[in-house]
Amino acid sequence: MRLELGEILIEDIQFAEKSEIKDHVLYVNKEELLEAAKLSETYLESLDFEIAKPGDETRIIPVKDVLEPRVKTEGGKIFPGILNDVDQVGSGVTKCLKGMSVITTGSIVGFQEGIIDMTGEGAKYTPFSKLNNLVVIATVKEGVEQKNHEESVRMVGLRIAEFIGKLAADLECDETKVYETKTIKEIHQLNNGLPNVVYVYMLQTQGLLHDTYVYGVDAKRIIPTFIYPTEVMDGAIVSGNCVSACDKNPTYVHLNNEVIKRLYEEDGKTLNFMGCIITNENVYLADKKRSSDMASKLAQLIGADAAIVSQEGFGNPDTDLIMNCTKLEKKDIKTVLITDEYAGQDGASQSLADADPLATATVTGGNANEVVVLPKIDHIIGDQNAVLVIAGGSDQAILEDGSLRVEVQAITGATNETGFNYLTAKGL
Repeated sequence: MRLELGEILIEDIQFAEKSEIKDHVLYVNKEELLEAAKLSETYLESLDFEIAKPGDETRIIPVKDVLEPRVKTEGGKIFPGILNDVDQVGSGVTKCLKGMSVITTGSIVGFQEGIIDMTGEGAKYTPFSKLNNLVVIATVKEGVEQKNHEESVRMVGLRIAEFIGKLAADLECDETKVYETKTIKEIHQLNNGLPNVVYVYMLQTQGLLHDTYVYGVDAKRIIPTFIYPTEVMDGAIVSGNCVSACDKNPTYVHLNNEVIKRLYEEDGKTLNFMGCIITNENVYLADKKRSSDMASKLAQLIGADAAIVSQEGFGNPDTDLIMNCTKLEKKDIKTVLITDEYAGQDGASQSLADADPLATATVTGGNANEVVVLPKIDHIIGDQNAVLVIAGGSDQAILEDGSLRVEVQAITGATNETGFNYLTAKGL
């Protein structure tokens, strides 16, 4: 599977009479954005749009999803199974708009939504403060159920990201990178002495606004399966969940998964990258056992020597994480875990809800319970009162001087478990 990924840098976003990209500037027309969003097909009352740039005195809250516009010019269409036909992606040519994102916000769907500050202390914790962001503000109709509210906002975000991506279809790319995954047969024929490494990619699928979609299918309905890493880059996996903002994988993170990128960088140098096994995070013990059995069996079947396992979320999914680890290790597949910690505000509590002596190699994205004070910001996109109820916030979060006292759990991307963040720790 071979994918050419062309990158086009967006240095600025401006509202204009016509939507187009010229000289690294994205110009967007609000009426054209509304038409692309297909508002009449949603449960939303209205949409509005704002622009948030790095360094702006702007706070976006509550953040639902973050997306990077992309367009396929060869080999199918972006976001298959959701916006387009269920045709396999991951090959051909795709163009992506770097340096920008589409962010969805508006009235709160579920309590686990987040904050993006474009300046100040909060901006240090989220990678999305470094981007030029087109913010979509969605107002839901009265009395709409949460599941319909979430789906409507998700679809609007995807449609607008696709619309913007198509503006780049005929543009020349600033840089083109080629990603190619060998077949399992080809990897074993190499016989180059390098370890064969597989990525076990855990997806949040616990239901009740904790969902992820694979080619349009709710991933709690799947059993672990093999997927080409380049399929992920083409939108085969889409976020549809409201887990804690700090360790949620927005769609942007799926498209730019740091584990996948680093494994491609090391492929043929220090390891042979075999591809991804996607698996779900379950609620019931029997389902956890089934999925971890299947994931470890698949890794053994393809002849993996080592595995990297990333988690999404915390608490209950810690059991899925440890089950995956122990079953891989028992099959003599050396395993490294990527997670984050909920160790209490003083950092003295047990970091994970589960553990095992076989889990000997772990990379942490930081302690989500760490407390930070975010300075008062006057320009709010969305509704700052959401901080009173979102995970990591509290009914005491807004201080007398207008600043916010929150755990980093409330900041989008602060402890991301694919490494798309700035926090970690090292042993002494």
